Amino acid sequence: MKPTEPIKIFVEGVADLRFLQQFIEYHFNYSLDKDNHEVIIANGWEKIKTHSGAFLNEMRHNSDDGGNNLLIFDADSDYSSRFSDLEQWSNENHVQMDIFLFPNNHDRGDLESLLEHGINPNNKPVFDCWNDYEESLKKIKIPGRNIPLTIPARKTKIYAYLEVLLGQSKKQKKLIKEMNRDYQNINHWDLNAPYLKDLKVFLAAYFS
Repeated sequence: MKPTEPIKIFVEGVADLRFLQQFIEYHFNYSLDKDNHEVIIANGWEKIKTHSGAFLNEMRHNSDDGGNNLLIFDADSDYSSRFSDLEQWSNENHVQMDIFLFPNNHDRGDLESLLEHGINPNNKPVFDCWNDYEESLKKIKIPGRNIPLTIPARKTKIYAYLEVLLGQSKKQKKLIKEMNRDYQNINHWDLNAPYLKDLKVFLAAYFS
C-alpha cells in the first residue's frame, strides 16, 4: 500500500535497507524506491552528525512537500542516549523526523538483535549451537594470552546462520551477503514473529 504521504526513510547501511525493503513489501505490499530516494543510506549516527547537510536538505524538502521523515537506526549500547542524541540533533537543525531504534524501539541492540528474534523457529537449534560455541570460547585459556578471546560480532552470527542453511554453490553463497538476503524466505525467517511487532506498528502509521 502506497504511503499516505511522501516518505523518506534514513537507515544506517545496506543491511538495514535490504531488510526494511522486504519487511515493508511483505507487510504493506509496497516497494520502496531507492532510486527515487525513498530510502537513504546515512552510514550511521556519526556520519549524519558530522556530515548532515545533504540529509538535512532531503528532510526539509520532504517536509515542505508534506512528507514524513523516518530515521531507523541502531540503539547500540544505550537506547535512551542514542534516542536523546537524535532528538536533540533534530531539534537543533529544525527538522521533523520520527525515530525508531533497532531492535524494538526501547532496548539496546541493533538490526542483528532483531534478526535473532526473527528466524524460523525450526532453526533455533542453529543458534543454540552458536550460543554454546560462544560460552566455550569464554572458557578457553590460550598460553601467553592475558585477555579473553574475542566473541564474534552479531553480524558474524547472522552470517553463519545463513551459511549453514544455504547450499555451497557460488549462487547460494551470494545470498548470505547483506544486500542479497531473502528475508521473505519462510524457511529461514519469520517476518510475523512477535518480536518484530513493534517495528510493524511503527511503520503501519505511514503505510496503512
